[in-house]
Amino acid sequence: MLDDGANHGATVFYLMRHAPTVWNAAGRIQGQTDSPLTPIGQAWAARWGIQLASLQLTRLLSSDIGRAVATARRMNAVLKLPMSADARLREQDWGQWTGRVHRLLKTEAAQAYAHQQAMGWHFRPPGGESHLDTLERALAALRDMTATYPGERLLVVSHEGVLKCLIYHLAIRDGCGHLPDRLAPYHVHQVHGLATQLTLAGMNVMNLNP
Repeated sequence: MLDDGANHGATVFYLMRHAPTVWNAAGRIQGQTDSPLTPIGQAWAARWGIQLASLQLTRLLSSDIGRAVATARRMNAVLKLPMSADARLREQDWGQWTGRVHRLLKTEAAQAYAHQQAMGWHFRPPGGESHLDTLERALAALRDMTATYPGERLLVVSHEGVLKCLIYHLAIRDGCGHLPDRLAPYHVHQVHGLATQLTLAGMNVMNLNP
């Protein structure tokens, strides 16, 4: 259920992932390397602009990686909002594992992958960055946006890894450590920003799947 943060002066963030890409379809890890939207992804992004028009958005922000920018631009053909990009919303850097097929990596580098999985927030692919690094830069981006656009309603187009870090962090913190629900694919999630405080208003609040 959508919670209108305007009632208490909050900046309202609607967070979503970019549309499907060629590497998504192949199961490849994209990280900060780019891959073009598939024809289906292009069509989805265009339709999402129509679906999201009811949110009375004031601004559109995205990761500066091509797949996020392409998604944002296709939606903005309908929304017609001021638009900018922020490098802090980039996907986690997967280092040497970028481009690998994820399901094969789990067996081909089983020991190294299992070791990193056991590290939790400190999971760090060889030569890449950790979940914690990704979380900290994404939190900083939202806090800065809260200060820059107080009381506005912002659509933020980012990446699966970034969304998981942000939403799970806020859900676990606000839920006193209880495990949250899972993020559903291609859904919108809502966060409120007030001063320096970010609060999770809702996970999976809007379904963008066809």
